[in-house]
Amino acid sequence: MSKLMTSVSGVRGVYGKSLTPQLVMKYVASFVQMQKRAHGTGTIIVGRDSRTSGEAMLHNITGIIISLGLKIVDLGIVSTPTVLLAVEDDPDAIGGISITASHNPPEWNAMKFVDKDGMFLAPDRAQSFLDSVDEPIDWCGWDSMGSYAVDKDATARHIEKILSISYLDVEAIRKRKFKVVLDSVNGAGGVISPLLLEALGCEVININQEPTGIFAHPAEPLNQNLGQLEDAVKEHKADLGFATDPDVDRLSIVSNLGKCLGEELTVVLCQLFVLPFKKGDIVVNLSTSMLSDYVAKQFGVKVHRTRVGEINVGKKMQELRSPIGGEGNGGVICPEVHYTRDAPAGMALILGLLAQSGKSIAELADELPKYYFAKDKIDLDPALMDAAMQKVPEILAGYDIDDQDGIKGTKEDHWIHIRKSGTEPIIRVYVESPSQAQSDEICKKTLALLQES
Repeated sequence: MSKLMTSVSGVRGVYGKSLTPQLVMKYVASFVQMQKRAHGTGTIIVGRDSRTSGEAMLHNITGIIISLGLKIVDLGIVSTPTVLLAVEDDPDAIGGISITASHNPPEWNAMKFVDKDGMFLAPDRAQSFLDSVDEPIDWCGWDSMGSYAVDKDATARHIEKILSISYLDVEAIRKRKFKVVLDSVNGAGGVISPLLLEALGCEVININQEPTGIFAHPAEPLNQNLGQLEDAVKEHKADLGFATDPDVDRLSIVSNLGKCLGEELTVVLCQLFVLPFKKGDIVVNLSTSMLSDYVAKQFGVKVHRTRVGEINVGKKMQELRSPIGGEGNGGVICPEVHYTRDAPAGMALILGLLAQSGKSIAELADELPKYYFAKDKIDLDPALMDAAMQKVPEILAGYDIDDQDGIKGTKEDHWIHIRKSGTEPIIRVYVESPSQAQSDEICKKTLALLQES
């Protein structure tokens, strides 16, 4: 399905079909005009992942920004967190655009819009932006054009910020000389992740490193997509494997035994590392594992749950001055770097935990309670999605309900979360329970009930 998806998460579609150069112009011009009204003149920072349509979109976006009288700074192929950090750190920046469709297939592309503070647009600002896209654009004349510049150092600054995390013992990590297999799925991770790991003294075995945009396997770093990484970890007798999505804001881990741990453990392991150094409440989203509650209890802190979306988690973390948080899809938020999901920062925290504990990643995972996820989705005509969601209260009768984002039903030993995706025309179902069979059965039954006519 090639419908244009517009939401607080950005604007995405299949390039050349639902996402055309004309639509790119419309949305970028409206965003830039909004930022000018809010913050005056300044710089818009733009970076992209490795998708083959990224260069075309970059040139399109460049012309629009210059024609609106602003300076564009082109970071090239970089991770999305690199773009966000560059906006935050540049005093002249009034916003940014990350050209990426994240985990979507390679024919998709998208624009994620960044506010002056280096975070994605807050929901109210994003909605105002989407509501304004049909307003007239005030193009500049020949005598007030903007300008174009290139910044080749953003990735190096990002790495330095990670290495400067106050509680990260870089020398202790270097002494361990970890052997790491890295799967960058031919995305932007191949640009930053090997350099960071090498700076941390790791021996790095790269697979799918070249940022070609031709993904070697489905781009989402789920267990079922990481067989090649599992095999490589076993073949090289590595300490662990890391996998990222194309824009490098989600991190999955393969243990030293060559087994995927699942995205959910990424944030949990980072929590275990950070909380002894910086005690404070954890913030995660509604679909994140009950393991965060277990970790919080060990350290005498609370868990706060937000709507899905890193902006919601990040804003709550800012409010609470939370030292660590994120989303259960492998999205680690480390405030000492910035309040956005950052897979490279997650890698550093995981290696810090290994160096500090002296244990293997498999041993650390085995010490945690066992909960099992089932995640699935149904593709629906967008016109039918609301009707499907209207069935949810009946499906979840008898559960404790949280309706701040879709509907989540919780019982003593499991929960079900049903929500419309903000990035694709699908309804997602998440289930967590103490057994895989139980989670699979609940998820299967829930999907069947949603699809009943």
